[in-house]
Amino acid sequence: EVHLVESGGGLVQAGGSLRLSCEASGFTQDDYVIGWFRQAPGKEREGVSCISASDGGTFYAESVKGRFTISRDRSKHTVHLQMNSLKPDDTAVYYCAADVTAEDYDLYANDYDYWGQGTQVTVAS
Repeated sequence: EVHLVESGGGLVQAGGSLRLSCEASGFTQDDYVIGWFRQAPGKEREGVSCISASDGGTFYAESVKGRFTISRDRSKHTVHLQMNSLKPDDTAVYYCAADVTAEDYDLYANDYDYWGQGTQVTVAS
């Protein structure tokens, strides 16, 4: 089935940047959505951004709009999340996820069928 692997997390100072990558495999159709979610200690999982594999449409949570950029590499089935101007509140485990129903693209976690194991992002103040 679909397999997702995140990478690129680490420790940065506030104001710094990181680029996360999600390598995806196992899709049997072209229509799917890849989303990024994050979960901080003691907090609910929060949608960050998503991208449609079919038409490239994107959506961002208000908290990251203007700072984060999601992009895709269709040839290698890789999705990236460029994170700039990082804040301590961005500290979380970041997960990529796949919605294979793909009736739309959104950040509703229940729409996503497959999840990676996560990568830790820590932003120091």
